[in-house]
Amino acid sequence: MANRIVETLGQYLSGHPRLAGVVARLLIPVEKVVKIPIFDCRMCGQCILHSTGMTCPMTCPKNLRNGPCGGVRLNNHCEVKPEMVCIWYNAYHRSQRLFWPEEIYDVQPPVDRQLKGGSSWVNYLIGRDQIVSGCNSEPRTALAVVPEDE
Repeated sequence: MANRIVETLGQYLSGHPRLAGVVARLLIPVEKVVKIPIFDCRMCGQCILHSTGMTCPMTCPKNLRNGPCGGVRLNNHCEVKPEMVCIWYNAYHRSQRLFWPEEIYDVQPPVDRQLKGGSSWVNYLIGRDQIVSGCNSEPRTALAVVPEDE
């Protein structure tokens, strides 16, 4: 039922771009009040908090959205900011406590910098957060790449 409502709302907003813009302008302050203090959100416009254990991947100094770089230190700290724990260390461990721990393995599209500062909720509803120009989005999860016997 809820999925149908979200889908219907998204279709309606997609067909009415001016209304989508008004709704986005109304929701941006709400997102800022909720997401910045709680999740250290950077308002990228393509929120994937639900896939990263409610940890904003844009807080990574390298803005990595699909896992850690090769420079994570032995103490799980960042190679760029040694005083900071790698956000992907936190993301993985937090994701395991959620009802959908497998989403940490979802392959995320590159960040569309044009969406920065916009409402990720509206972008999600109208599908703007999933538009990937020139990129093949398959496979959807890293688990599909790794053979099961490994």
